[in-house]
Amino acid sequence: MTDEKRDAPGLFPPGASSVIAVLSVVGIAAHLALRLFPSSSVRPDWLPQAPLLVVLLLGGLPLVVELAVKAYRGEFGSDLLAGVSILTAAVLEQYLAGALVVLMLSGGQTLESFAVRRASSVLDALAKRIPTVAHRLRGDAMGDVRLEDVNVGDRLVIFPHEICPVDGTVVEGTGTMDESYLTGEPYMIAKTVGSQVLSGAINGIAAISIRADRQAVDSRYATIMKVMKASEQKRPRLRRLGDQLGAWYTPIALTIAALAWMISGESVRFLAVLVVATPCPLLIAIPVAIIGAISLSARRGIIIKDPAVMERVEGCRTAIFDKTGTLTYGRPQLAAILPAGGFSAERLLRVVAGVEQYSRHPLATAVLEAAAARGLKPFAASELSEAPGQGLTARVDGQSLHITSRRKLLGLAPEAVTEMPPQAIGLECLVLADGRYAGTLQFRDQPRGDSGPFLKHVGPLHKINRILLISGDREVEVRRLAEELGIHEVYAGQSPEQKLALVRDETERAQTLYVGDGINDAPALTAATVGLAFGGGSDITAEAAGAVILEGSLRKVDEFLHISHRVRSIALESAVGGMLLSAVGMAFAAAGYLTPVAGAVLQELIDVLAIANALRVSIPPRSLSDY
Repeated sequence: MTDEKRDAPGLFPPGASSVIAVLSVVGIAAHLALRLFPSSSVRPDWLPQAPLLVVLLLGGLPLVVELAVKAYRGEFGSDLLAGVSILTAAVLEQYLAGALVVLMLSGGQTLESFAVRRASSVLDALAKRIPTVAHRLRGDAMGDVRLEDVNVGDRLVIFPHEICPVDGTVVEGTGTMDESYLTGEPYMIAKTVGSQVLSGAINGIAAISIRADRQAVDSRYATIMKVMKASEQKRPRLRRLGDQLGAWYTPIALTIAALAWMISGESVRFLAVLVVATPCPLLIAIPVAIIGAISLSARRGIIIKDPAVMERVEGCRTAIFDKTGTLTYGRPQLAAILPAGGFSAERLLRVVAGVEQYSRHPLATAVLEAAAARGLKPFAASELSEAPGQGLTARVDGQSLHITSRRKLLGLAPEAVTEMPPQAIGLECLVLADGRYAGTLQFRDQPRGDSGPFLKHVGPLHKINRILLISGDREVEVRRLAEELGIHEVYAGQSPEQKLALVRDETERAQTLYVGDGINDAPALTAATVGLAFGGGSDITAEAAGAVILEGSLRKVDEFLHISHRVRSIALESAVGGMLLSAVGMAFAAAGYLTPVAGAVLQELIDVLAIANALRVSIPPRSLSDY
């Protein structure tokens, strides 16, 4: 059981609340039945009270003992009223009122457990979806192995409509996969040899073979499960706010109860006030709302690791955005082909594509997409090698080809400086063919289609006063994007250490929201008031963030902002609304219009209203974005 579940309300041992609730119902029903039957000489007068005493002994005594231990430690929570109510009921021989308080608390915890299970159904569904076995190929033989026995490099077969067991790379076959459960993308993703596949994705109608790139425990799906489980282990500030509300609510209730007793001289009014004041809405409504928000976020492709970020983001006035992969697509596109040395643009693209089809470099996809768009078939390549930081070398169409950076190329062929074009905005790769300069391919990373509208919207509607753009890219590239999107504060060429220092400085001035997608963003994510890992592309980034936006869309960031505002509003509405209703009930009880039993029934109705209202968090409204 998670800390959140223990905290809410945590008055009975795990799993015992439903048993005690049933015992309370049976005991109260037995008491009422015995009272309805006329007494006789053979039935002792105390018998109708016996079932209530059993309830108080088995259900009330553990609570009172636990509260006594807490009081000895100096821990006074809002549940103190419940213990005082039960103890007072026993002293005043108001056993029915005491049993109703036990029922109220145990029934409330049972209702909450049901609500949490209902709200957490998405997490349970995720856990149940992952397969337990994989089809492993060894030579020509295929056999089923346990998922935990799959090793990196194993060749696995995924049959039609099966769930991919691990992250891997397609080595044979073509088809499609449904990754919507993981990324939020509502369409099938084409897969062919060399394509990356994600654990948890559903295969289409064709069988494919993959090479396992990670073990199951390290794969994308397992990582999602880890961060979602970790989110329930957090004790958010919003829950602590419930303790703060209880800190003043409890003494006020005790004062009203004491004054009612002193003024009227009737001790039963003291009990009646406390029974009505029992703060179940405070103990139950806030955790139910939090778990509901986690569930709703998960269904929207937003993994809440630390529920406290849903409260903290309300106070953020500065938003800091990484550039590549956050405000841009992070997928450079071929912008220009500049051939030299007798190469045509068509031939240069075909030979480069022949090499890049075997590369994992970020620009490889852009080259292959550009060749496919022009209907050009890549040349076959052989003798391929890719030394770290040195670029790609291979033999293509009878020539020795080297694809590298401008600086590396000048070291290999200094005479090429007179033939190379000036360095332009964006990325580039340069080509040597048989040791001579053959041309340059230039790339541009385009801004996301919704970057501009989102940035214009986030200020006035989410109270963001400052927007900063921070990036490790060259200044000319970062400023070009900033001008296009209307961002005035720009920090380019930033190392992870510089990003961290900048975010720390900004966070000292005002609460900050940092959105980034790369490993180099991880330190800054931890330093910001709220860190959002965008796109879920890096496990390290995901671990550093308070929430993970699985789908690469700024609209999901807007949804996170709206869900956060909504959970805080509904949680406080449920808790404070329940307390106000209890305050009205306390006034009637203090005036003598409510008996302890009637007060317990009224408080039970208030509990149901508070829980029902808190459950609204998990029900998505018509729209969670407004731009």
